[in-house]
Amino acid sequence: MDAIQKTLDDLAEEFDLLGDWEERYRYVIELGAELAPLSEAERSDANKVRGCASQVWLVTEPQADGAVVFRGDSDAHIVRGLVAILLRLFSGRRPADILAFDVRGAFQRLGLSGALSTQRANGLASMAERIARDAAALNAANA
Repeated sequence: MDAIQKTLDDLAEEFDLLGDWEERYRYVIELGAELAPLSEAERSDANKVRGCASQVWLVTEPQADGAVVFRGDSDAHIVRGLVAILLRLFSGRRPADILAFDVRGAFQRLGLSGALSTQRANGLASMAERIARDAAALNAANA
């Protein structure tokens, strides 16, 4: 089983243990609180994710071994938690693995598709698209 799928399985198990969405939202907020903050310089327009109602920044750092590390932040607690979920899934992975992963299916498995407001769901999709776009660019550069 690949690493992203294993991480998704672990997240899904954690979510299942929590039961209702009030508890799950609290957990998502806790995940976001664990993110390392970005510097002021990293909170730049270039790192800003378009299509999010909240402010969201993603930093993409290619690694020497071909993997890519993502770091991110948001000015909204729940959105920061959603960033944390995406980073847990994708940071430290190879671009080709990120591109091959069914992120929409992952959102459905975690129940995020039905639990988030339309605005937050659109923002989550925008963050995932940004990660995929950066992974595609790195994948092409490494080809």
